[in-house]
Amino acid sequence: MRRRILISLLFASPALAQTLPSGEVIVAKLPDPGVDDDAPPATFLAAARQSLAAGRLDATQEALERAESRALIRSVRPSLVGTPSDQPLVKAIQAARVALSGGDRSECLAWIDAALVDPDAAK
Repeated sequence: MRRRILISLLFASPALAQTLPSGEVIVAKLPDPGVDDDAPPATFLAAARQSLAAGRLDATQEALERAESRALIRSVRPSLVGTPSDQPLVKAIQAARVALSGGDRSECLAWIDAALVDPDAAK
């Protein structure tokens, strides 16, 4: 899982990664979106939208990741812990992240807007 996250970060923002001569990859910390950690996903999505409009893709990525993390905080049975979430809000945020990593800003914006109208975003 950790390797997958690292690889997706490398594709999304190659300038954030540096390979050392030993082959070890160091990923720079993404900028803080300036949102309270306890804020609902909608607040992080609004920050992602603003960052995207300003062309700060690294801040957009961080805000989307935090929005997704906030949306994923839920109670599940232990037998379902490994099952991916099928919440529409989570799927919209994931689609926004994929669009961002592919360099498609307009599609990313459309997915952010779709996530913002989801009632669960305000929770």
